[in-house]
Amino acid sequence: MNGLQIDTVIFDLGNVLIQWDPRHLYRKIFGPDVAGMEAFLEEVCSPDWNERQDQGRPWREGIAEAIERHPSQEANIRAFYDRWEEMMPGANNEVVDLLRELGQGHLRLLALTNWSTETFPIAQARFDFLNWFEGIVVSGHERLVKPQAEIFDLTIQRFGLSPKSTVFIDDSLRNVEAARRSGMHAIHFVGVDDLRARLREAGLAIA
Repeated sequence: MNGLQIDTVIFDLGNVLIQWDPRHLYRKIFGPDVAGMEAFLEEVCSPDWNERQDQGRPWREGIAEAIERHPSQEANIRAFYDRWEEMMPGANNEVVDLLRELGQGHLRLLALTNWSTETFPIAQARFDFLNWFEGIVVSGHERLVKPQAEIFDLTIQRFGLSPKSTVFIDDSLRNVEAARRSGMHAIHFVGVDDLRARLREAGLAIA
């Protein structure tokens, strides 16, 4: 990405700026039964199931559907929503520092996140840095999720972006690849040091 004229940086939120993993909660529930926890998160409250809420399905419907499939797990299923904040232990502070640094320049800062409309306000109330963005596209509001091409196209159109002048950052490789198909430059987030190096390669003046 050497020599690019970048004017916009788009951040994913979960596991880039904000730590999120259902295991933070379910380790408390399952205790030493790691295999039971992993089976629950694979078969009952799976990533695909959670993504349906990210795409706009109401949590009450998602919970009811999972209980119908696995009635013996009702209490654990209800905990996914009722204790959702326990899955989010805090911010990735080094990435927040980078966001602050980028905000001191002339870049446009946006966020594009797969997140339920019902739980996103919890993050907004907790993390002040979400107010640093010019705008945040939340999948649940749009009823679209990454890596669907439509949510990238919507972001480009809503904010009048030039894809070739935009860098997108995400911890999911499939989302990174989708961003590239939309015409954006994209960085697969694997750690803050690598991210800083990649942004410097793109011509951004950061430490």
